[in-house]
Amino acid sequence: MTRHLVTSALPYINGVKHLGNLVGSMLPADVYARHLRARGEQVLYICATDEHGTPAELAARAAGLDVEEYCRRQHALQADVGARFGLSWDHFGRSSSARNHTLTQQFARRLEAQGFLEERETKQVYSVADDRFLPDRYVVGTCPHCGYDAARGDQCENCTRLLDPTDLIEPRSAISGSTDLEVRSTRHLYLLQSKLSDEVRAWIDTKADWPVLVTSIAYKWLDEGVADRDVTRNLRWGVPVGRPGFEDQVFYVWFDAPIEYLGATWEWADAAPPGEARDWRSWWWEADDVRYTQFMGKDNVPFHTISFPSTILGTREPWKLVDTIKGTNYLTYYGGKFSTSRGVGVFMDDALEILPADQWRWYLMANSPESSDSAFTWELLAEAVNKDLADTLGNFVNRTLTFTQRRFGDALPEGGEPGELEAELAADVGRAVAAYTAEIEALHFRKAARELRGLWAVGNTYLERREPWRTIKTDPATTACTLRTAANLLRVTAVLSAAILPSTAERIAAALGLGPADLAWPGGDPAAELARLGPGHAFSVPEVLFRKIADEDLIAWRARFGGPAEAGA
Repeated sequence: MTRHLVTSALPYINGVKHLGNLVGSMLPADVYARHLRARGEQVLYICATDEHGTPAELAARAAGLDVEEYCRRQHALQADVGARFGLSWDHFGRSSSARNHTLTQQFARRLEAQGFLEERETKQVYSVADDRFLPDRYVVGTCPHCGYDAARGDQCENCTRLLDPTDLIEPRSAISGSTDLEVRSTRHLYLLQSKLSDEVRAWIDTKADWPVLVTSIAYKWLDEGVADRDVTRNLRWGVPVGRPGFEDQVFYVWFDAPIEYLGATWEWADAAPPGEARDWRSWWWEADDVRYTQFMGKDNVPFHTISFPSTILGTREPWKLVDTIKGTNYLTYYGGKFSTSRGVGVFMDDALEILPADQWRWYLMANSPESSDSAFTWELLAEAVNKDLADTLGNFVNRTLTFTQRRFGDALPEGGEPGELEAELAADVGRAVAAYTAEIEALHFRKAARELRGLWAVGNTYLERREPWRTIKTDPATTACTLRTAANLLRVTAVLSAAILPSTAERIAAALGLGPADLAWPGGDPAAELARLGPGHAFSVPEVLFRKIADEDLIAWRARFGGPAEAGA
């Protein structure tokens, strides 16, 4: 049986992530992993914090903490908020782990032995005032392309162009603010991506089923010519190079971070409970039975289609290459960029203060920025919660179970036989299950949410057509059949909804008195699925599943987080 390895782009360590980070990688990966588990597949969902690089050092300095302690605290914070958002990682590791140190150094040695890593003399910015070389993000200045005056030495946050520190206009030290900078010679290790680009292109040529967003970015980089990249930096925090003459250098974050996918899998094996053996290498080494799916925002696509595959291919060892990359466009905040560094947008911890996780999960998946960028607005959030969740799903659950309890007590009633309407309902449910399954397994999450919403609507339509509030007066037996059928559709609804709405699905299942064994994926006979729970099956009526968002809520949230005018500030 195929095993499924799922990874999402590693969230950077500097603070709680915003909704754009969540919908770009971690949430769709979680939805996919949950769906596969519900189908009975063997799944390993791996993620970790990306802890090295200059931003970590700068953030630790600003917080007045040693960088190692800063990262330890931030990892715990991100793990906690991720769990509260329902992210079902099998392991949430750390790129600063000893396992990642070992693997990163091992990959570097192997690449050098195969002729794809070499030492070169290069020019780098040196701060006289700070008495040290300044890695890319330690240099800030004006972007030569768009004029943004706070561009970093690796990339302009405003126009997203990749930069070198020497490209910046009026550069200054991010440590001291000094402009007394010089360009001096130093030595670094380079990954010879140019020698591997033909192999990378040939590999990507085999991925005709990848999203156009991903392949178009990859081919653009290849067509423009892949440059060799330096993989070391003059920093103290990171994976030591372990090479004479490089005692003050570590591997660059973009090199060691993807290797942490392997490192975190090794950490997962280390964390096995007593008596359980876990073979981490079987997921990565000669893993022909593994299907590997990566999730990331489009800004991470170049590193995962060019640089990381180059790293793996260059070892000439049978490490697992990704089978599918799900790239996602940007979620904007009223058209402006979410930004961790500038505090623009809604962040995961703040989001959970105002609404439960499932409401956010639904909104983000139903409006996933897949084919193009999409804008977060409070108005769209209210529409998703009020119309989709409260008026459609919540209404179906509440009206079914409340009416059944009021008229028949706390167990499903006996009587009546399925008729023409039930046959039509079974056909509709069968089509909905098939369509939802196809869309989510094709990684089309926005379309999958639409199909799921359609299933909820089918339940309400069935009740409207059967009118149990009317038939109870003249035909109690038909009413009993109607309500049993609707309750069984609630079971199907809970099973399918669990990937996106795990907490809500648990509440529906609990109200129906169902355990894990009762929540098998619907089979090929929808009529049988709509009769699985028979007369006498006990149930309860849950509290209202979703509180509607009121106008005063929107006013308060706009005041707290900003609206159209403030979003791009």
